This record gives sequence, C-alpha cells and structure tokens, in this order.
Amino acid sequence: MINSEFPVLQDSSNDGQGDTMSLSMSVSELDDPVEGKGKKKRGRPGKQGVGNKKARRSPVDKGGRRPNGVAHQNGEGTDPSTLFEVVKQGKSAMQSVIDDWIESYKQDRDLALLDLINFFIQCSGCKGTVRIEMFRNMQNAEIIRKMTEEFDEDSGDYPLTMAGPQWKKFRYNFCEFIMVLIRQCQYSIIYDEYMMDTVISLLTGLSDSQVRAFRHTSTLAAMKLMTALVNVALNLSINQDNTQRQYEAERNKVAGKRANEKLELLLEKRKELQENQDEIENMMNSIFKGIFVHRYRDAIAEIRAICIEEIGVWMKLYSDAFLNDSYLKYVGWTLHDRQGEVRLKCLKALQTLYTNRELFPKLELFTNRFKDRIVSMTLDKEYDVAVEAIRLVTLILHGSEDALSNEDCENVYHLVYSAHRPVAVAAGEFLHRKLFSRHDPQAEEALAKRRGRNSPNGNLIRMLVLFFLESELHEHAAYLVDSLWDSSQDLLKDWDCMVELLLEDPVPGEEVLGDRHESALIELMVCTIRQAAEAHPPVGRGTGKRVLTAKEKKTQIDDKNRLTEHLIVALPMLLSKYQTDSEKVANLLQIPQFFDLEVYSSGRMEKHLDALLKQIRVVVEKHTEMDVLEACSKTYSILCSEEYTIMNRVDIARSQLIDELTDRFAHSVEDLLQEADEADDDDIYNVLSTLKKLTAFHNAHDLTKWDLFKNCYRLLKMGIEQGSMPEQIAVQALQCSHYSVLWQLVKVTEGFPSKDDLVALRRVVKSFLAVCQQCLSNVNTPVKEQAFMLLCDLLMIFSHQLVNGGRDALQPLVFNPDSSLQNELLNFVLDHVFIDQDDENQSMEGDEEDEANKIEALHKRRNLLAAFCKLIIYDIVDMPAAADIFKQYMKYYNDYGDIIKETLSKARQMDKIQCAKTLILSLQQLFNELILDQGPNLDRTSSHVSGIKELARRFALTFGLDQIKTREAVATLHKDGIEFAFKVPNPKGPEYPPPNLAFLEVLCEFSSKLLRQDKKTVHSYLEKFMTEYMMERREDVWLPLIAYRNSLLTGGDDDRLSVTTGTSSTSKASTVRSKRGRPAQHKKRPDEESVEGSWVIRNDTLQTPGGLHTPQLTSTVLRENPRQAADHIPDQDSSEPGSEPDYMHNPQMQMSWLDQQKMEEVNRKERGGMNYMKSRTGGVRQQVRGLMEDDAEPIFEDVMMSSRGQLEDMNEEFEDTMVIDLPASRNRRERAELRPDFFDSTAIMEDDSGFGMQMF
Repeated sequence: MINSEFPVLQDSSNDGQGDTMSLSMSVSELDDPVEGKGKKKRGRPGKQGVGNKKARRSPVDKGGRRPNGVAHQNGEGTDPSTLFEVVKQGKSAMQSVIDDWIESYKQDRDLALLDLINFFIQCSGCKGTVRIEMFRNMQNAEIIRKMTEEFDEDSGDYPLTMAGPQWKKFRYNFCEFIMVLIRQCQYSIIYDEYMMDTVISLLTGLSDSQVRAFRHTSTLAAMKLMTALVNVALNLSINQDNTQRQYEAERNKVAGKRANEKLELLLEKRKELQENQDEIENMMNSIFKGIFVHRYRDAIAEIRAICIEEIGVWMKLYSDAFLNDSYLKYVGWTLHDRQGEVRLKCLKALQTLYTNRELFPKLELFTNRFKDRIVSMTLDKEYDVAVEAIRLVTLILHGSEDALSNEDCENVYHLVYSAHRPVAVAAGEFLHRKLFSRHDPQAEEALAKRRGRNSPNGNLIRMLVLFFLESELHEHAAYLVDSLWDSSQDLLKDWDCMVELLLEDPVPGEEVLGDRHESALIELMVCTIRQAAEAHPPVGRGTGKRVLTAKEKKTQIDDKNRLTEHLIVALPMLLSKYQTDSEKVANLLQIPQFFDLEVYSSGRMEKHLDALLKQIRVVVEKHTEMDVLEACSKTYSILCSEEYTIMNRVDIARSQLIDELTDRFAHSVEDLLQEADEADDDDIYNVLSTLKKLTAFHNAHDLTKWDLFKNCYRLLKMGIEQGSMPEQIAVQALQCSHYSVLWQLVKVTEGFPSKDDLVALRRVVKSFLAVCQQCLSNVNTPVKEQAFMLLCDLLMIFSHQLVNGGRDALQPLVFNPDSSLQNELLNFVLDHVFIDQDDENQSMEGDEEDEANKIEALHKRRNLLAAFCKLIIYDIVDMPAAADIFKQYMKYYNDYGDIIKETLSKARQMDKIQCAKTLILSLQQLFNELILDQGPNLDRTSSHVSGIKELARRFALTFGLDQIKTREAVATLHKDGIEFAFKVPNPKGPEYPPPNLAFLEVLCEFSSKLLRQDKKTVHSYLEKFMTEYMMERREDVWLPLIAYRNSLLTGGDDDRLSVTTGTSSTSKASTVRSKRGRPAQHKKRPDEESVEGSWVIRNDTLQTPGGLHTPQLTSTVLRENPRQAADHIPDQDSSEPGSEPDYMHNPQMQMSWLDQQKMEEVNRKERGGMNYMKSRTGGVRQQVRGLMEDDAEPIFEDVMMSSRGQLEDMNEEFEDTMVIDLPASRNRRERAELRPDFFDSTAIMEDDSGFGMQMF
C-alpha cells in the first residue's frame, strides 16, 4: 500500500524518551546507532539493534558526502558532499554512487532516504533542505509547502531547463541515477515497503505542486522510475514463466524420478515471484494513476512530452501488459496536442510500436480509430512533426496495405513536391514503398534476368512517368526526382532502360509510349542526370550547396562517368529522333553540360562529338523558339571551354554556323530596308528568324568581330523614322544591340584600351541610349518595356560606379541621365506599373490560363519597378523621384509593397535627411491630389484622408525605435511639413485657415518620433507661422492645428528618458489616460512655468466651442518598459550621452534651422525634465514592483487536449482493462481568472521596418 504522505517516524529508543535532533547535530551524533523496537506497522520496518548493525563508514570514506543531504562547509567552498553535487559533476561512476547509497541505507535507512529526498529537492533548483526533524515530524504536504517557500523565485531557471553542456549532461545523469538505483535495488530493497513508498509519495506530492520546477523534475523522475519498474516487472514475468515451465516439467516426471523437495522449492519460488510481481504492479499503478494521468495533460508542453515519451517505452518493453487500448488512448488523444514538441513524441512513440509487425494485431483498433488524425498530421505546420507523421504512415503501410485507403495515400503522394526537403524525402519513401516495391519473389527473379526495357525497372519507369503526368497540380520533375533519390536510386539511375524506352520500338503486346509520356520521360531523365552529376538538391530545396564527403564525392564521379558512357552515344540519336519537337530537344540539349567531356578525346569518341555538333546545327536551322536556341548556344559554350582539347573542333563548327547566319542576316536586312513598306511576310520572317538565332548566340558568345550592332541599329533607326517596324524585330534588335555593347565593354575593361577605343565605345553607347529613349514613346508595349529595361541596365552599368576599383581610365564611358530622361523613366513607371486591372480581372475570372497570364504580367511589372528603384538607391536617379513611388505604397501594397519597403530602407541608408524629405514630399503630393479632387474643404473623416494618415503611420514606423539616429531626419520632416501647411495663405483673409492646414493632422503621425527637446523646438518653430488669432480658435477647421500642437506638447515633460535610450517612454495615446489618474506632485511648479507650460494650462482651461473636445491621438510608438525607465533615471547633475548639451556641441547632430532656438531653451528643458522625473520615480518603482509581484507566481493548470465530448466519444470505443482516474481540473477557477499574457508573440506589434525578402 502506497501512503499518500511520508511515514511519520516513531521513537525507536529503548528508554522511551523522544529522540529529537537539532539542526546543529554533528556527524558523530548522526552516526550513533539507535536500538530498534522492530516493525511498527506496514511500511515502517524497525531499525536493527546495536549488536546486529554494521559499523558505518564515515563521510570521508564515502567521498565526503554526508547522508543527510546537508553540504559540508569549509573555508574554501563547498565539496561535492551531496547526491546532487555528485550527480551534477558526473565524475563518479553511477554504479559506485548507488552502491554507496545502498550501503548507507542498510545501515540507517532514514538518513539514506533523507539524502535521496534532498536529492530530488535540489535537482528541482530549490535552495532549501529537508532536515531530519522535518522528515520525522512533518507531513508530506507540509514539507513541500516549506520547500516552496524557500524556492528561489528570482530566476525561472532550474537544472532541467538550464542551457549548456554541463546541464545537458546533468539531465542524462539524473535519469541514469534513477534507472541504476532501481536496477540495484530490484532484488530486495524495493520490496521492503518503505523506500518505494516514501519515494513515490514524495514524487506524487511534488508533481502536484504549482511550482513548475517541482512538477517538471518530479514528473521526469517518476516516469523514469516507472520505466525502471517496467524492466523489473518484465524480468519477474520471464522468471515466473521459467519457474512455471520447470515446475511443469518436474511434475510430469514419473513418481520415482520426481523430486518433491524441488517441487516445493519451485512452488515457493513461484509464490515469491508472484508476490513481488503484485508489489511492482502496485507501485506502477500508484505512479500511473497518481502522476501520469494528471501530468500527461499538464499546462507545460515539456512535461506532457516526457509522459508520452515514457509510455511509449513501456509499451515497447512490456507489450503484454501495456500495449492495449487502455494505455494507447492516451497517446491517441495527445496527437491533438497544441504543441509540436508533444505531437512529435507521440509519433515517435508510435513508430517504435509499428516497427514490430508482430504487434500489429494489438494496434488494429487504435489504427482504425486514429488513422485519419495521423494522416492529417502529414500536413502539420511543424515540419519535424510532418516528417515523422509521414514515416509513421509508411510503417502502417508496410505492416498492412489494407490499412490505408487510396484517399489516404493520395494525401501523402503530393508531398513529394514540398519545398521542405525532409518532408519531400519522407513522402518519397512512402511513394517508393507503395508503387515501386516488388512483393512477388518469383516474378522478380524472372524479371531480373532481363535487361533494358524488359528489365524490372522498365515497368517501374512507366509507372513513374504515369504518376508524374497524373500529378496535375505539380510540374516540377526535379522535385519529384529529388524526393525519390534516397529511396529509389537504382531505378532513377537506370539510364540504359530510359534510353531504350525512348529509342527502341515496342515489342508486340507492349504498350506504346505516347507523346506526353515521352516528353515526361525525357524531362525526368534529364533531372536524374543533373541530380547525379551535381549531387545536391534542386534550387528551392536545402540551404545551398554543402561540402560532399569523400564517399559522396566518389559516388558523384562514378555516376558522372557512367552517365557519360551511356549517353555520349545515345544523345545524337535522341536528337535525331526528336529534332522537330522543341520541348524534347530543349531538354535533351541540357545533357552535355553534365558530361565528363574529356571522354571525347580520351575514349576516342570524336565521331560521336561530330554527330552531336551536326545534330545541334540541324536543330538551329529548324527552330526559332528562344528556349531551344538558348539551349544550343549554351551547349556550344560548354563544349568550347578552353580546358578541353575538343575546343578547336567545336570552335570551327560554331564559327561556320555564325558565318552562315551573319551573311543571311545581312542580306535579309538589306532586302527589308530596300523594300521598306512594301516588304512581305517572307522578308520579315527571314530577318526575324535569323536575328533571333544571332541574339541567342550573342548572349553567350563574343560575336563583336561580326559587327552585328551596325545592322541592328539600322533596323531600329528605320523603325523610329518610319514607325512601321514589326515589334518582334525591334525587340530582338534592341536585345542584340545590348549584348554587342556589353561585349565591347568587356573587351575594354579586360585590356588596356586606347583613347580611340573609349571614344568609339562612348559613341556607340550614346547612340544606343538615344535610340532606347526614343523607343519609350513607341506604340508597341513590348518595345517600350524592352527599351525601358535596357535603359535602366545600361544606366546602371555605365554609372559613376564604373570607375570604382582603380578604373579611372573608364571615366569617359560614364553617363549620367539628365532630368528629361529621368522624367521619362518615371512617367513610364507610373503609366505601366501602377495601373488598375479590375476590368481585365473581371473578364478573365475563372480561366486558369488567363490567371497564369495575369501572374506573368504582374511579374513583368515588378521587374520594371525594381529596375527603376535600383537607379534610385544607387544614386543614379535623383531621390525626389522616389516620392511618386513611395506614395503608392498603401494602394499597391500587395503587388509591390516589398519592393517599395526595400527601396525606402536603402534610400534611408544612403541619406537619412534626403529620404525624410522625399517621404514628406510623397505625402504632400497625395494631399495636393486630394485638394484638387475634393476642393479646399476636406472631409477629414473620409477614407481618402484616412488613407494618407495610414500611409504616414507606416512611414513613421520605418524610422525604427532608435530616435538618436533619426533625430535630424525627423526634425527636417516636420520642418518641411509645417512650411507646406502654412506656405499658401487663404485668399479669403488671415482669419481663415490656410488651405493646407489639414496636412498637420497627417504630420501628427511623426510626432512620436521626435525627442522631447525636439518636440518643444518644433513647437516653437510652428508658433512662428501662427498668429494670436490662430492660437485662440477652436472651430472644426482648426482641429488639425490643435491636434498637431497637442502631439508636440504631449510627452514634453515626461519623456526624459528618450535621450539616453533612443525610445520614447510615453506615447500620444497615453496622454489622456495618464493625466486623469496622475497625482498632484506631477504638476509643474509655478517657478518652472514656461511658454510651453502656459500653453498647456491655457489649452486645458479654455472651452472648445460647441462642446468639442481635443481629439485623442493614436500612438504609433512602442512604450518602454517601466522598470527600465525607473532604473535608468540619471542624477540631476549628470550629463547623459545624447542630452541637450551633447546635442548642441556635436556638429554631426546639429539641425541648422533649430540651432538658435535650442540654445535658448536648453537650461529650462533640462531643469523641468529632471524635476518631473525625480518626482515620479518613487511611484513608478512602486507600481512596477507591484505588477511584478502579481505576475511572479507561476500559474499551472491541468489542460486536456480534447473536449469533454471527444473524450466520451473516445472512451466508448475502448474497452478499459483498468480503472483510469481522470479528475476535472482543480484550477478551473484560476484558469478563468488568468491575466492576459503580455509576452505572447501574437500580442506583439508587427515590425513593419523589417523586410522579409531581398529584392536586390
């Protein structure tokens, strides 16, 4: 029977007097043996008498560890004198540590148990110590309450949660200690009805504590204790079975040979084993019902994970006792846990069970009940959980193919296209197991003798092609190959079989590969070749190329040699068969880049090279598709590498091809120019087809000696002058001319150019830039877009950065765009990027092809915008041009928000002040547009005004929290905004508000980014534009001025910390709320009043006409931690960095337009701010302390992962074999009163200043 409390120790001395031990008891006193009276009751065995008791070893003999758990102190520090210190240091073998403890237990089990109790207490991070009189006289709950009071609450860390290798090792040692303790005590001590009762009672009490450290540590200890007991119970079960077999064998002997004494001994042994088994089951039942049932649904995920991990171990070790639905249901319920860590433990626990196929019959009911949940977890938001879920589903499939439906399998199939490689690889293993595993040994043996298309892989490759084609949602062959690479390499590397399927005619009765199947097979084959040659995942999977191991490197070299050997002969034949199919040819032409090209010369295979070059030339002649021509160009480029001996042979073939194309192009251009308007379709086709081929080759090859720029320029000039040039010819001519200019620049930069070379190149560039600028006004959109992109690229290349790196000689080639060209580029962006397509979207709705076209069009517009933004951030185009871009931020946020954000960030890094001027300029432009649209009397509540204010708020957030760095920029922004608001007087007279006065309401959004002293300075600057009449007005039309003034005055007295911390400790939204409850001591003294102070008083006392109140403003700045504010208050006579004197004497921080005003207000602002902060320091500290005390006590509750209805439904499907106690949560009332978690990630404001993707 396990007692719920520690056994209360009775006096065991002969004279009957109480044996009370003081806290100062010495070691020698503790070592004095006490004569026992025998066993008092169950669980309280008596102590041995003096005559029978062995002499105890001294603490020094045991390594300096005192058995009562109290550390031995000396002048030099603390020795490892407790079990906790010994286990923490891990220097002693755990076996010897346990043996020492067992020896001390045999001598005095009370003191040994006290040592063990203190071990668990100290492992929880508690500084308290259980004394011997506490152990004897106090109940379990009282001791735990006492230890809770002595717990160090200053830190939330305890040994199990501390970081570092030492504490990681401690966790391992802690678990090992418990396992070894039970293993060493399994034959005697654990059955004495004392040691285990005490330990289990302690752990049960600690596991019910509200202190997380106690609950976590005791739960881990209890679960490991349970695992150790399961091992003991398993051994007992085996011994019982052996004893029973021996007894049956002895009893079945004939009467003369039967040994009755042996039978009696076996019966006695069987009875003893059964009693021990009952004791162990009693202990396990107490741990399971008293600890596991409550803690598997603990509020702390790590505690829940421990429980689930260990129950999986129990099921695996002792499946006869634990692998039933009464225990499996806990794992099934926890599959719905909200924490990925716990779900992961559930899946791993189940994997160990499903790995053993003999256990499948016991798992059948569980599989049927929770299969749907496991399959759905393959889409878990935590990738680690999804991977383990897929592996578990694979194990279920391996054990029983009938367990999963087709729908279940299809849910896993599509994951082979996942961008997360571990998920995709796990799905690939599932796919391999389902589709490509052969289960018929006889058929496999018969097929193994065949080769090529009739080999075992022949049918599997067809199946793979069919699967790829049926994956209608995905067309990424490289991802499919990568997913299957680890599990199906033999299949994917069978290039012989793939080539035979493509080249050879099918045998009678064999299904013929259709055109789509052949295209898919070629695409898959090329992907397998790339994967084998490069030995890394495709783009989009993985974090980049990793360093290959020696084994992987050898495999890569072997695969490359093998694929070269197979395909160097087959590739020309494949190109010959499919030379008219552009898609197949484009894929096949990628193969040579993965060859080991030395094989052509070393293997005497030049004839195959000639055959390949011949086929490539035929492809160039037959096709005009750019992807095919670019593939041909790239193949020539690879074969022409100087490192290979075949270069000369390939160069000759390439030159012959280019000569022929150039001659044809020159003649066709002449014909076209001569016929002009009378040119027919054949003339246009001849020019266009030849120009496409030359452009594709000019991209990868230097064709400057053929001087293609001349004829291309002639075509462009004719198109500009006559306006009749076909758009495709103009686009290709622009592109070819661009390549020609770049190749000429490469020649100039690589050598030592003469002045004539630079002049000639400058003339070419200037003429080409002029042509591109003229093309911006072309009627054809593709021509305009091409000209715009080339203009941006050329202006970037031939900018001032061209001379960087010591290339001053290239200065004549630098081009700076004039204002007219900048305006043309900007207007092009505004006309072709920021456009509404609502009408088009409505007409195209529902058409997948049109949807793809819209996405492609958006991608093109994003490229146009990015090209122009690069000119801004590299200081090629003046920054004010960005105002027209920034003002579109909110309207086109979904399409271009990331690009505009990045441009703004880069612009601020380049010039903070100019960037601030550009931001306010963009807001002014929007405001002017609104005035033109609605007139001077704006509706301040309209969505248009709100949109401008929201844009200003977003701009304000981009300044960040470091106000010191942005100080001058923000002040300049306010200055420009104030001047804009007042620069145009009202034509009706000075008593009417200026037309732009409403802009001050937009400017309010930036007030929170001003430092305290800058707010007053800006306010003073504002008053220069105001008349006395304006100060006294309270009508609605003057509300923007009132709001802006209040935003500058807010925080002027209590923002003292903003100078040192770089953040504002108050916000605009806090002004109204904080002033209502502010004590009288916060008000300014009469002798500290200033102009600003009198304005505040006057503003508070005057009544707004019509009962209007000053609008409460919404802050956009994060508040500073109150405790930090209180701790960082400087002394009144200290000079803080970034303070007003430091600001005024630092030339880098001065704002020229504010210098004189700041000098006049320095002393008054310092004095007022200091006095105010000192007056509220005490209140702040007291308030913060109170808040921390309220939140300091940890709150724990039992959290069920499923609703009550779900639990009842689940219970109906399980046949319980034991009583499981599932009490309702005892902390339900506390749970209803929980305070909001202010550190919840969902409650933190999104940082709009960070950009998720890089554009440049």
